[in-house]
Amino acid sequence: MNKYLLLAVGGLFAVSGSASAIGIYGQAGHKYTSIGVGMGTSTSGVALSGDWTRHNDNGYIADLGLGYNLPVGPAMVTLGGKGLYIKPDHGKTGYALGIGGGLSVPVMSHVSVFGQYYYAPDAFASRIDSYQEVQAGGRWMVFRPLTVEAGYRYMSLKDRNDNRNTIIDGPYLGVSAAF
Repeated sequence: MNKYLLLAVGGLFAVSGSASAIGIYGQAGHKYTSIGVGMGTSTSGVALSGDWTRHNDNGYIADLGLGYNLPVGPAMVTLGGKGLYIKPDHGKTGYALGIGGGLSVPVMSHVSVFGQYYYAPDAFASRIDSYQEVQAGGRWMVFRPLTVEAGYRYMSLKDRNDNRNTIIDGPYLGVSAAF
C-alpha cells in the first residue's frame, strides 16, 4: 500500500507543472501563536505545508499537510489532508488524519477572502474521538512578498469520553512572506 501512496504523490507532483513558491507565516490571536511554512500553497498543483500552533492555556497542535490546488475560474480550491499531532494541556495526547480543503476567492487585485475546513473522525484518530478545524478570513498583499491576514480560527477535539477540548477559538492577525 505504501508504494501506491508514493506513486500517487509522485504522480501529483508530475502533473502539477507550476512553479511552487515557498512561504512562511505567523499568526497571533488571544493567548495563542501559530507559525508555519508552505510550498505551492498559492499556486495550482501540489501544496505542502507544516504548522505549529500553541495556546497558552490549552496545549498545542503540530501538523504536516498535503493538498492539491485546483483553479476554478478566478478562485483556488484546495483538496487535501493533514497529519496531526495533538497535545492538549487537559486530556490525552493523540494523533489524527484530517481530511478537508479550502477555497480562496480574489475580491480585488490584491485582496482575497478564504475559508478552510478539516475534520478527522474516530476512524482517522488515535486516542481522541474526533478533531475539527475551521479557518476563515481575508488577505491583503501589501507588496510582493508581504501579505497581511485577519480572520477567525477554531481548533477543537473530542476525547473518548465525549469531553470537548477547544484549543483555539477566536480572531487572529497574521503576516506571511512568499518567495
